[in-house]
Amino acid sequence: MRREQEEACDALYSANEQKVTLEQRISEIKLYAKDNEDKLATNKHQLELLQADYDRLQHERDAAIREADELQEQNLQRVLPPSETLNTKFSLVELQQATQDFDPTRKIGEGGFGSVYKGFLRNTTVAIKLLHPESMQGQSEFHQEASVLSTVRHPNLVTLIGTCPEAFGLVYEFFLNGSLEDRLACKNNTPPLTWQTRTRIIGEMCSALIFLHSNKPHPVVHGDLKPDNILLDANYSIKLGDFGICRFLIQTNTCSTTLYRTTNPRGTFSYMDPEFLTTGELTPRSDVYSLGIIILRLLTGKQPQRIAEIVEDAIEQGNLHSIIDDSAGNWPFIQAKQLAHIGLRCAQLSRRRRPDLTVDVWKVVEPLMKTASMTARPVSGTIISDDTCVPSYFICPILQEIMNDPHMAADGFTYEGEAIKGWLDGGHSTSPMTNLKLEHSLLVPNRALRSAILEWKQQEQH
Repeated sequence: MRREQEEACDALYSANEQKVTLEQRISEIKLYAKDNEDKLATNKHQLELLQADYDRLQHERDAAIREADELQEQNLQRVLPPSETLNTKFSLVELQQATQDFDPTRKIGEGGFGSVYKGFLRNTTVAIKLLHPESMQGQSEFHQEASVLSTVRHPNLVTLIGTCPEAFGLVYEFFLNGSLEDRLACKNNTPPLTWQTRTRIIGEMCSALIFLHSNKPHPVVHGDLKPDNILLDANYSIKLGDFGICRFLIQTNTCSTTLYRTTNPRGTFSYMDPEFLTTGELTPRSDVYSLGIIILRLLTGKQPQRIAEIVEDAIEQGNLHSIIDDSAGNWPFIQAKQLAHIGLRCAQLSRRRRPDLTVDVWKVVEPLMKTASMTARPVSGTIISDDTCVPSYFICPILQEIMNDPHMAADGFTYEGEAIKGWLDGGHSTSPMTNLKLEHSLLVPNRALRSAILEWKQQEQH
């Protein structure tokens, strides 16, 4: 009996120890649970705060995106100041009358999404581009080109006179000398372009592209630069046209630009940036590639297919002189070699290896353009009116008139003295032709050019 009592006491003692241990563990668990509950409450509160911050930031981001989209739309479709407003609207009937109901004999060009006709509209000879209304791409090109050419102005961009929304028609100034492709092919037995004219054309292309790529608030990439889209006015100055597939790039901050991407790159294969073809990304250096191919064409007169390879081989073999287009005249070999090298650099397959237009290309092209202008001669057949032939370098880029008092600015271009002085006095510190900052504001009278203009005027009077 005593033994049983002792065993019972031991069992009771053991049970009490287990009870105390369990109570301690329960107390610890309760403290742990309470601690975790507190932490959970704290985390929940922090989560609620973070969620509130997230919702607020999401709302602000959505509002910013909407505002950015609205501002972009306003920028792309904004109305220009009264003196520059593009407000001329033409009816389909007017376009039909101007082209004799789009007579096929008046067709001067045709592309994948429309045709171009020569017309006579409101006492003016014009070019009328009629985009296919049933094509969504044609409609897109209509709105894109109208948007760009009504907001971006430069002496080397075509002038859009007006639009015909009901027929997706665009009305431009007409160019007697056609396209650069026409002149390289000597269409209608026109004489070959001289090396001086070709050098100036390269300079003007470079100037126009620098201007487009530095356009504010959104840089512009042409995207389809080729001789067919480079028109020549009566003075053989270029006018870039066909902005149907160009794009405004969105500047996100001072260091970054949103690229334009597409899954269906369009353009002319031989002049298209290979990386644009493979990635669908359109950047300013896509235009640089096209410029490089055109430079090599102007230099050699050869077709664009494999032209970079042909020029590179000739340079490596020391035979560059053998492929230079001798129909352009006696092209100074040193200048030709410089153009060949810069053309090849521009036409690099890798976008990263292409030069910057403002830093690298312009430094080569500007002095070549100056040299060419000093030795230039009138181009046979250059027409400013029915009976007047005017050398292109006699024309002020700002006023588009024959200069009386030519002055050369720091950008290498020669302007009418009063015009460039007015530009500088108006607070501008950039070139009217490139939009780049001028190194200085000094103007040098171009007395040699002034003498040549006076001599030409005297000859015209007899």
